[in-house]
Amino acid sequence: MAERTNPISEVRIVLADDHSLFREGLKRILNMEPGLRVVAECGDGEAVLGLCRELHPDVVLLDINMPIASGVEATEALYKEMPGVKVIILSIHDDESYVFETLRKGASGYLLKDMETETLIEAIRTVVAGHAYIHPRVTGKLINQIRRMTETDAELETAATSMADIGGQTVGVRFIHTDDNPLTKREAEVLRLMSEGKSNRSIGDFLFISEKTVKNHVSSILQKMHVDDRTQAVIIAIKNGWVTL
Repeated sequence: MAERTNPISEVRIVLADDHSLFREGLKRILNMEPGLRVVAECGDGEAVLGLCRELHPDVVLLDINMPIASGVEATEALYKEMPGVKVIILSIHDDESYVFETLRKGASGYLLKDMETETLIEAIRTVVAGHAYIHPRVTGKLINQIRRMTETDAELETAATSMADIGGQTVGVRFIHTDDNPLTKREAEVLRLMSEGKSNRSIGDFLFISEKTVKNHVSSILQKMHVDDRTQAVIIAIKNGWVTL
């Protein structure tokens, strides 16, 4: 008889924040939620590494501003040593540059500390399911930054060797093919243009295809990347190194 494999019934969480009252509040909220349990907590970026080595949690809620080692440094170390541990950054900063940096270092989520309880729970369940989660208030800034970088960065406009060429036209986001990339060449082109913040109509005009065809490509991209919306697809592409800005 084949051995039965049971799904994870409990998400094990480590809290890392140098404000003990904030940690205590989070712990109470999370331990009241069915299926979630805080297994350990600490107050600096170095201690969290030791806890994760010992306990192998599913999720780490990690303050970006930590003593000894910053949240960004701890995220990078965790991702290199224990890539299966999902890191959600907790921050007071809604600047998109912080989001880009933490995603590049291996974070799966980014939350602002004034989040609602429902947002926190949703973020944890989303990253455990293998997706990325960015605080809704930051997502708009993230997309706007991509647009600004595409439209106004003079270096991207002049450094042709570092930009992609589609149909003789230069764009400011470059698509990188890797072995783990499930997309076709055309889907890669659509994703690259999505990363620039272009609408389906604009993508269609750029690639000389119908808006309906673009919608079909977008649906295929979301399905292959196992995400629900365009923003998550772009975030994962940046995080995995498929798209560079």
